[in-house]
Amino acid sequence: MDEDYGRDGRQEFIRGAKDIAKVVKKQAGKKMGRGVDKMADEYTKRSYKRFEEEDDDDDYPVQQSQDGDGYYGNDSRANDDDGGHSDSTEGHDEDDEIYEGEYQGIPAPETGKTGPVDRLAQQAQFPDVAHSEAERRKDQEELAQQYEAILQECGHGKFQWTLYFVLGLALMADGVEIFVVGFVLPSAEKDMCLSEESKGMLGLIVYLGMMVGAFLWGGLADRIGRRQTLLVSLSINSVFAFFSSFVQGYSSFLFCRLLSGVGIGGSIPIVFSYYSEFLAQEKRGEHLSWLCMFWMIGGIYASAMAWAIIPHYGWSFQMGSAYQFHSWRVFVLVCAFPSVAAISALTTMPESPRFFLENGKHDEAWMILKQVHDTNMRAKGYPERVFSVTTIKTVKQMDELVDIGEGTAWYQRWRMKLTELFNQVWSNFLAIFAPEYRRTTFMMMAVWFSMSFSYYGLTVWFPDMIKYLQKQEYSSRTKVFIKEKVEHVTFNFTLENQVHRNGEYFNNKFLNLKMKSMVFEDSLFEECYFEDITSSNTFFRNCTFIATLFYNTDLFKYRLINSKLVNSTFLHNKEGCMLSDFSDENSAYMIYFVSFLGTLAVLPGNIVSALLMDKIGRLRMLAGSSVISCVSCFFLSFGNSESAMIALLCLFGGISIASWNALDVLTVELYPSDKRCTAFGFLNALCKLAAVLGISIFTSFVGITKAVPILFASGALAVGSFLALKLPETRGHVLQ
Repeated sequence: MDEDYGRDGRQEFIRGAKDIAKVVKKQAGKKMGRGVDKMADEYTKRSYKRFEEEDDDDDYPVQQSQDGDGYYGNDSRANDDDGGHSDSTEGHDEDDEIYEGEYQGIPAPETGKTGPVDRLAQQAQFPDVAHSEAERRKDQEELAQQYEAILQECGHGKFQWTLYFVLGLALMADGVEIFVVGFVLPSAEKDMCLSEESKGMLGLIVYLGMMVGAFLWGGLADRIGRRQTLLVSLSINSVFAFFSSFVQGYSSFLFCRLLSGVGIGGSIPIVFSYYSEFLAQEKRGEHLSWLCMFWMIGGIYASAMAWAIIPHYGWSFQMGSAYQFHSWRVFVLVCAFPSVAAISALTTMPESPRFFLENGKHDEAWMILKQVHDTNMRAKGYPERVFSVTTIKTVKQMDELVDIGEGTAWYQRWRMKLTELFNQVWSNFLAIFAPEYRRTTFMMMAVWFSMSFSYYGLTVWFPDMIKYLQKQEYSSRTKVFIKEKVEHVTFNFTLENQVHRNGEYFNNKFLNLKMKSMVFEDSLFEECYFEDITSSNTFFRNCTFIATLFYNTDLFKYRLINSKLVNSTFLHNKEGCMLSDFSDENSAYMIYFVSFLGTLAVLPGNIVSALLMDKIGRLRMLAGSSVISCVSCFFLSFGNSESAMIALLCLFGGISIASWNALDVLTVELYPSDKRCTAFGFLNALCKLAAVLGISIFTSFVGITKAVPILFASGALAVGSFLALKLPETRGHVLQ
């Protein structure tokens, strides 16, 4: 100590120490909980003792008060615990905010060095952080054990089954979203004049939206709650799905489907995390697998609605040529119903009590657990049973949203709150790459990526291969006419799948008909009349038209390749887009039927995985299903017909679904509650990215070779099954 410290210096130091202790208790207590009070008092005592020992030659010793509570001398300026003040805190009362560095011992901008009072606060700050983190970990371990015991007391019954169907609707909405665009594309391309590139982008935009949504909503669910986040995400999905059924342009439709995908992206990460926190250990694997069935139900619902609605072209109206509402738009509207139903049902359900306990909200969690207990006991015929739990362990809080002064403008308050929330979500995301979770996270990333790359790549490749085989079979039935001569004939029936070479047509009429896959080469049309013609994949190559009239047709000049027009006229050409192909009603039914069968085929796999998940374990289920799926890929080389490809599609879907169920359960159980949705959301976002890559790569080989998609899919599944065995088994463990 400096010798200059006399009575005044000593008293000033003591007052400052006490004031800093109060500030530390106030400010750090907000971030680290009530336990910091004791630590602050201990540091005050220790500092005073050291001061007294080093200055024992002083003529003015400081005496401890008789009651032992204070550390002030006889100076009248410091006669109670709360009355002391110093220059360092002049002007600050208990409710005043100070800059962060003040209680950490960091010099204020106008000072160049740290005084003894500042050093005291600096000593107190860093040990408290480590101490609070250790206490938080201990609290989480104790809470996990106690929470499992409480769920055992609550039992499994009416409450869990009610929540099962409510969350099932949200998962069903996710399944519907995957199929919507694929089903409406054949019809939407007519209304929106979609090119092949535009159709491809529309097919991928949903996955991109879901990728963003999974990451965004998963992170928010760990900060603001599972139920609240799920309600917001489903609301966004519903609103933009509704708008997408009415917008007319391609760009606006694309935008609405993107935001609809962003909304539904939060469904899978939140639903599984939310439901798992109401399930006891012995029920968790089985009932999470049963929950997966709703994704299958969503696919069946979408297929059935498409089958029932889209081919009915009478279900439409239009307002002039500017606004058209066709049957496929009705289908898009109907596909929003599961999401709307999920929102309505979810408003009746409570927040996850585990989330409340992780955030220090004891009373709210206790009330919900009591509700679960009482609901189940009444349903089982034991209404007299009392919820015996009186106190539940809560986790020490490390940080909260910052307090913002009342004088701050509203937009600044919102900006600061959103910034703080973003920082918390981001830090929580980085925490899943901390040393204790890093290996698990990287292994799970590899498994999720390999599974998604092969599954989504093949499930889109299958229908494209079926279409290719259909085209091949269609081409094999093409009729060829050479050097035909036709005069004074009226054609008023569909012309399809024909090639005419070196023909001569004189004074013929083509009235009110469709031309599908028609090709005329080196032919002459003289004094012919074309009226009300609709065509697809129809071209005239090196033909000559003399005194020919085209009235209300879509035979634009781009369909006349290297052809000559002599005294020929085009009147009232049809407006709208010209398609390279259009499907008949039977073809549309075939698309819906194949999707229906492929979705229904996963039912046996769902049942088997649910019954065996808690018996053989998550890892065996995941690795075993992946290996069998890998082997089944080699049967694809035998799929040389439409029926064979449909059968292989059903086989692959039925086997691989068990892998997905095991992976969902494993992801829920490998991460602690405060990081569960964040980790699940990130991995599900990676899944959607892998899906985009898989779809893009696999479809590029349609009609070229089967070997590359087969090798890619089997290789990815083999790698995924191998890495899955390296993950820790979570069967029989309490939920972290």
